[in-house]
Amino acid sequence: MSRGTAGRPRVVRMSVELPLWRALTGYRILGLAYALGLFALNRHEYAHPLGAALYMGVLTVWTALTWNRVTSAERCTRPFLVTDLAVALTGILLTPLLDTAERIDAGAATLPSIWTCGPVLGLAIKGGWRWAAAGSTLVAVVNLVERGSPARDTVHNVVLVWVASIAIGYIVEVARASERTLARALQIEAATRERERLARDIHDGVLQVLAMVQRRGAQIGGEAAELGRMAGEQEIALRTLIAGGLVPPQRSAAQLAEDAALVRTVAAGTAPGPAPAPPAGPCDVRALLAPHASGRITVSAPGTPVLLEAAAAAELAAAVGAALDNVAKHAGEDAHAWILLEDEPDEVIVTVRDDGPGIPEGRLADAEREGRMGVALSIRGRLRDLGGTAELISVPGQGTEVELKVPRGSENEA
Repeated sequence: MSRGTAGRPRVVRMSVELPLWRALTGYRILGLAYALGLFALNRHEYAHPLGAALYMGVLTVWTALTWNRVTSAERCTRPFLVTDLAVALTGILLTPLLDTAERIDAGAATLPSIWTCGPVLGLAIKGGWRWAAAGSTLVAVVNLVERGSPARDTVHNVVLVWVASIAIGYIVEVARASERTLARALQIEAATRERERLARDIHDGVLQVLAMVQRRGAQIGGEAAELGRMAGEQEIALRTLIAGGLVPPQRSAAQLAEDAALVRTVAAGTAPGPAPAPPAGPCDVRALLAPHASGRITVSAPGTPVLLEAAAAAELAAAVGAALDNVAKHAGEDAHAWILLEDEPDEVIVTVRDDGPGIPEGRLADAEREGRMGVALSIRGRLRDLGGTAELISVPGQGTEVELKVPRGSENEA
């Protein structure tokens, strides 16, 4: 798996068969060279050397015309494999007609010699051990017919081809199953990351608005209180949906993202419309953090611009906003917060600290189990997608500190 241009996972399919097909191509060429050399050395000992030479010429032309057919599974079709095996079997059956009985009894090689293993290996790679067993069995039967009796050297060669081809076919089947499992795992990982990104958008938009409606409704009372109660129930249901990793089938990921962007727009008091795309090129992080400054929030930043790619800067600012939301929600309205921006050569560091009561030990794990994914998704998830880290340090009674680190890339330095 690698990263695309937009920073999202891109699944790269790997092929375990391609090296095998290349090796088979080389084997066919080397096997032909060996068979031709063997024939050239013993051509005068054949009973009909002209007929043997004619077959070797056909074998050479066939190999030259079809060498690229075994370079991939798509080109190596079943009819080709059957024809290729038939060429080898024909050469074995012609051997007793063209060679002398004395040479055959002495264990002389057949006309195609070791080239015969090429078609059998092609069947093993293409169809697995079952195809390999069928092809090697045919070769065994034809070799026994050519020899006339089950001689020891013939049986030895036949068993060797049979076992080797079936073993290779079985290994190919196992490799294909592993490749499918790996591809499925990469798809699941990519889907999980997309679901986490969507969950962050929902948390930053829909859940925040529902929580606000619930609080304001309870304060106003009357019919607004009932509206707030319903908003609270929907918030709980949506948090459960996010925690369970389920996406309703009637709404696609793109539609849910549009809903989240629309809610953020309405909550900000602006007119509905499509969310603007982040600008291309570097962006000054100071400009994104400056609007957080208020009587309760102090922002400290360098005097020079702190540049990051626009997408990374937006994610970092969103993580800071999520941390400040947690301060307002858990530390109280009177709590103070401090934002420190540091510009390092290799990374950008943002520290968010508050003087609230702190987080009890084990509370974050309980929150994740309850479906409250603010820290897990809106903060840690964002930084993980950027290749950075988010460290949370909290001591009961002494406040909480969140340190966000985003590494720089070569394009940011430029």
